[in-house]
Amino acid sequence: MNHASYVARRGQIETYFDRTAAKAWEVLTSNAPVGRIRATVRRGRDQMRHTLLSWLPEDMRGMRLLDAGCGTGALAQEAMQRGAHVVAIDLSPTLVNLARERHAQDLLTNAALSAKGGSITFLAGDMLAAEHGEFDYVVCMDSLIHYDTQDIANAFESLSKRTKHAILFTFAPHSPLLAIMHAMGRLFPRTDRSPQLAPVRKSTLHVYLERAVRQHGWRPQRMQRVSSGFYTSQAWEWVQT
Repeated sequence: MNHASYVARRGQIETYFDRTAAKAWEVLTSNAPVGRIRATVRRGRDQMRHTLLSWLPEDMRGMRLLDAGCGTGALAQEAMQRGAHVVAIDLSPTLVNLARERHAQDLLTNAALSAKGGSITFLAGDMLAAEHGEFDYVVCMDSLIHYDTQDIANAFESLSKRTKHAILFTFAPHSPLLAIMHAMGRLFPRTDRSPQLAPVRKSTLHVYLERAVRQHGWRPQRMQRVSSGFYTSQAWEWVQT
């Protein structure tokens, strides 16, 4: 996909996660102490990850899963333990290297993690690149929340062409409260501030996605919003019928 706004936004996101705030995200995704606000974000992300994992099969032996926007690899690791062959990709080489190091350390201390034959391939790059092949499932946890409605629909359409069963993704739901929280977030030090989220209306996004993929047999299923302090994100499951 070469949509100009997607490419421009992708560059901003890569700069933030790879250079500006990589250390902050390393701490956030660990067990290290964090401040009150970041603690709410950590709890929200943990809850969202558990929600998305609950929508995946418990036994994923022989299945391929794309963890699109893998960050430091927590979801990829849990999917691997179910037997999935995971391609874990992120725009940030720094975060991917950290994910790879954490995974290697976990395998050293607990060989049983790969008992079901799962594996993880960590990559730095564009989650939409066709070279990654086909997948049974795709998970985009908070990797589309910085894009507008059209770009989300374009990305979803691109991924749907290479996905057999389901795509699970999150978006930033539009609401007056969330708009206020985003405005407050701009008060944080600039070096710690993530690229501005792009809140979208569920009804509008539904129309765009239907237009993009319904003719190919894709239908919406479960939806779940997670709100924890400064973290608000909405998960949506679409399946191939």
